Amino acid sequence: QLQLVESGGGLVQPGGSLRLSCAASGFTLDYKAIGWFRQAPGKEREGVSCISSDGDSTNYADSVKGRFTISRDNAKNTVYLQMNSLRPEDTGVYYCAAGPWAVQNMCRETSKYSPDYWGQGTQVTVSA
Repeated sequence: QLQLVESGGGLVQPGGSLRLSCAASGFTLDYKAIGWFRQAPGKEREGVSCISSDGDSTNYADSVKGRFTISRDNAKNTVYLQMNSLRPEDTGVYYCAAGPWAVQNMCRETSKYSPDYWGQGTQVTVSA
């Protein structure tokens, strides 16, 4: 069965940190770009960060630049999102997704460059 599984979400205070993981099973992530997307209540899903298959190219939403870092370990078939200095507006369900697209396309024009696989999501809540 081909699937992506996210983990690492939870409740954290403003200014805190979390590290999300996205593990693939049933297929290899080696040749796919990976993206993290989030959806807050009442809002549309947005691209947070994407990384190319070789890890050389990344893309970040302006709202997370300097605070979030995406990385990948192809040997472990896993992608990570390190989130620091978390804010209440970072609250939402975070999804990872895999696709063949360039990172800026998959993150910024997801409706046009849709990933092939999506995870089920992990909840991140930033609140005092």
